[in-house]
Amino acid sequence: MKTLILTGGNIEEDFALSFIKKIKPDYLLGVDRGMKFCYKHQIFPDYIVGDFDSLPGEILEWYRENSQITIREYNPVKDSTDTCIALDHALEAGSSEIWILGATGSRIDHVLCNIHILKRSWQKGVPAYMVDSHNQITLPVNNPFTIEKEKQFGTYVSFFPLGEEVEGLTLKGFKYPLDRYHLRNLEGLGVSNEITGETAEISWEKGVLVMIQSQD
Repeated sequence: MKTLILTGGNIEEDFALSFIKKIKPDYLLGVDRGMKFCYKHQIFPDYIVGDFDSLPGEILEWYRENSQITIREYNPVKDSTDTCIALDHALEAGSSEIWILGATGSRIDHVLCNIHILKRSWQKGVPAYMVDSHNQITLPVNNPFTIEKEKQFGTYVSFFPLGEEVEGLTLKGFKYPLDRYHLRNLEGLGVSNEITGETAEISWEKGVLVMIQSQD
């Protein structure tokens, strides 16, 4: 089941509408301020969740009066972010692939948190992606894996460890190849690589890898 989460960061309307049409999600989750986008475009999620401290009350009330959608409301004083709660629900609902719009934006604290909580999906072997018009961020669950140059998102591919290091990182088909390199979080060596072959190959021996495909 392909799930799309619409959460409360920056949602670029033209990109988001085009992206939704492109991936055709089977299950849609509306999260807190992300419901402003849903309301504006008359999108009816399958499930609505959040503490709704940043959503005008009349929007939530409109969905209560005009739909049978399950709305799960949380106390703003809680131990998880709304996006984290939504991600957990997506996993519990049986998602096999998760995409998140609105996970990036001006709040760097939320962006960093969202990258870290992707590990919840990674631990269950379910690929999850944060995406906007410039970036696609994921913790790859398959090892090894390949990227076809014609199908890559953007121009650049960057790699980081989620944690202190990723051991034995091998990159083939890149402008800057690596052979069993120990990528540490004290350096920027993994930033802004480019695919030069028709297909790029990525593998590593130990650790959690962050991959960001991006374009200016």
